[in-house]
Amino acid sequence: MATTAGTDELRTAFSGWILEPGDDGYEDARRVHNGLVDRRPALIAQCRNTADVVDALAHARASGLDVCVRGGGHNVAGRAVADGALMIDVSPMRGIHVDPGRRTARAQGGVLWKELNRETAVHGLAVTGGAISTTGIAGLTLGGGLGWLMAKYGLAADNLLSVELVTADGRILDVNAESDPDLFWALRGGGGNFGVATSFEYALHPLTMVTGGLIAHPLDAAADMLRFYRDACATASDDLSVFAALVHTPDGSGMKIAGMVVFHTGTLEEAERELAPFKEWGSPLVVEVGPMPYPVMNTILDAGFPAGSLNYWMSSFAKGIDDGLIETMVDRFATVPSPMSAILLEQFHGAVCRVPVADTAVPHREEGWNLVLPSVWMDPADTEANIAWTRETHAALGEHLSERRWLNYLGDDQDSGVRGAYGPNYDRLVEVKRRVDPDNVFRHNHNIAP
Repeated sequence: MATTAGTDELRTAFSGWILEPGDDGYEDARRVHNGLVDRRPALIAQCRNTADVVDALAHARASGLDVCVRGGGHNVAGRAVADGALMIDVSPMRGIHVDPGRRTARAQGGVLWKELNRETAVHGLAVTGGAISTTGIAGLTLGGGLGWLMAKYGLAADNLLSVELVTADGRILDVNAESDPDLFWALRGGGGNFGVATSFEYALHPLTMVTGGLIAHPLDAAADMLRFYRDACATASDDLSVFAALVHTPDGSGMKIAGMVVFHTGTLEEAERELAPFKEWGSPLVVEVGPMPYPVMNTILDAGFPAGSLNYWMSSFAKGIDDGLIETMVDRFATVPSPMSAILLEQFHGAVCRVPVADTAVPHREEGWNLVLPSVWMDPADTEANIAWTRETHAALGEHLSERRWLNYLGDDQDSGVRGAYGPNYDRLVEVKRRVDPDNVFRHNHNIAP
């Protein structure tokens, strides 16, 4: 087997593992969560520490290889892996340190949200993380980081205190609001455009138990439920977040339902009072709502997004939930080809919307809803039909959608959405990119070209 020039030299001091095509472990290492992504890097550098990252970047520069960066590998676009590139894989870097006195946590770039949630929870603390527990903290945070706690405490990026970043030229920077305000601003929503983030420091908040769960209605009540949902959310406190979805039952029957996933951070009495209208409306098939530890809440949607499933997502922020949008959602869901796919509305309100647009790179601070089409299926033979349905549905909903897009939901073929993801902050991001990565070494992402 031909080796990449200089690979033996790279192996000499490397703490982690260097994998080439044909090596044991290579096939597993190149796979990401989305089974639709099938790419073959020339070299995979599985890093155990920051020094490994520095050496891997130096090798890429010396050998002329493109660089791609893998954290949790959960991003739907699969930009963590690129054909013929050197993949810098930080997934082995899983260290976490919680300082309960300062209410902070430092976590390395390979940590998953379920791991960070578990470690902070033993101290009675938490921070906004993803709604799927197997998502990596790195990509989610760098893309903004929406989650159940965003109405109460803002995005993951809003709770970021510092980032250890390895730049394209091998410098190791401790980036925070004092050391480099512009770069710190860019890292909070600018994606993986500026370097390899080897660790993150977060502000934590006191939280142990929450109230949450699922309320499901028959599909023939979907339009009425979505109208109720729109109106009931208008008075939601910061403690309450409700996502609504047209979805299938998880029992594999393919039965279509309309559902609301509710989440409340207040006392049990406060939660019962504010959730009562949601639990009592209509004639629900299921009301499974109750107290649970916060880390458990972050696992309740996991089963719908199994590793290796085929994923093609599209999303845009809705202009509002008017009756026309509701009717089109219901009509389009009737034709969905996969029993794993959904049409989802994510509510934005509270703390996430009180941060000025220019304060972080992520610009989405308007109250309202992000509409997501998370298409998921298992059989490669169904790929064409599922991608077509997703694109056609997004187009059919188009008049009700804005140009604003959530960065981490952009698919691999959706670079046209980059401007909508960065919005009015795009030009400032270009200036930071030009300074930090002028040669666009970090371009296998939703790229900000310098």
